[in-house]
Amino acid sequence: MALLTALGSLAGAALAGAAPAGAAAAAVDIAPGVVYEALDFQAARGPVRAHVLTVDLRRPGVRLDLLYPGAVAARSTVSRLADGQGAVAGVNGDFFNITETQHPGVEATGASVGPAVASGRTLKGAVPDGQRFGPALPPGTSTRDVFGVGVDRRARLDSLALAGSVTTAAGRVPLGGLNQYALPVGSVGAFTANWGNASRVRATCGTDTERAAPCSADTHEVTIRQGRVVATDPRPGGGPIAPGTTVLVGREAGAQWLRELAVGDAVRVHHRLVASRSRIPYRFAVGGYPVLSDGELLPGLDDRTAAVRSAVGLASGGRRVLLLALDGSPEYRAGLTIAELADVLRRLGADDAFSLDGGGSSTLVARDPGAGTVTVRNHPAGGAERPVPNGIGVFSKP
Repeated sequence: MALLTALGSLAGAALAGAAPAGAAAAAVDIAPGVVYEALDFQAARGPVRAHVLTVDLRRPGVRLDLLYPGAVAARSTVSRLADGQGAVAGVNGDFFNITETQHPGVEATGASVGPAVASGRTLKGAVPDGQRFGPALPPGTSTRDVFGVGVDRRARLDSLALAGSVTTAAGRVPLGGLNQYALPVGSVGAFTANWGNASRVRATCGTDTERAAPCSADTHEVTIRQGRVVATDPRPGGGPIAPGTTVLVGREAGAQWLRELAVGDAVRVHHRLVASRSRIPYRFAVGGYPVLSDGELLPGLDDRTAAVRSAVGLASGGRRVLLLALDGSPEYRAGLTIAELADVLRRLGADDAFSLDGGGSSTLVARDPGAGTVTVRNHPAGGAERPVPNGIGVFSKP
């Protein structure tokens, strides 16, 4: 069913009006297996324009992967990320550590909230629920929720938890975080070359339930290279981490445990992401939160606050993916509530759907046929593209 036909049936409690104003642009084949379309329709609070990419993962050569600037704690625009990685289209991804006004003097890292997997490589784990940025999570969801694609080329929603440990001659402690801007209280977290250059101080600020809580005064850092301690410091540092090097940051009980280590001590660090549902390894995963499951809206979705939003929908058993970003131009800025967003994706044929970062971050890009670079298809709400930590890239080879 064409998107226009599907949107023409939108009506009822979630959306006002029986029919859309019409397609803002005819459907365009961006690349084999990738179609772009822009649609206008009337929502409860005003007109909305949705920019939609339909991606057919059944088509050989078509795949999704994480767009990111080469480091977890870094940001770039979706268009630059897409062009830099050779994507034919893409949309912004996870919510992220955008500001630190509540912790004066502490650097905002720009790192994303949830787990991230790129080209089969684990980049990071999820921050505690209370440390996230973005709207309130629906009941029963968490920062560990992801949208991803397995090595079986099927898209799915899942939850990825960090499993890991730090082992020394004195014993073993569980690993509380991996390349995260916030660590659980009392834990030890690991930072690798994937983190980037940003300061690691933010990882010891706030608590598991209160993002604005003060930074911990009880911290310690240990640098591990080739399985041995090579440096220690009472305060988390910054700057690049060399390949093959792991920096352990501890707070409270975790800091006390790390203080027992001395230069030369043997240390082994192990970590992996464990899926709660699928046993299929993930080639790609990005954070956000689910809003639609098996064709049903999740209970407790916000139906009051409308905004410009981005989201992803799954259809045909995870073989077809819809990437959506709303237009942020003044005439369309009324936006959708989370409940309306889920309903739109359901009526477009999605069985499952996942909310991504919105507001000024919402950006959808796609190449014109034959072009060498992408074009921003929606109007970002801030007037220009906002640098973001990651996105969903669409790749297609003839």
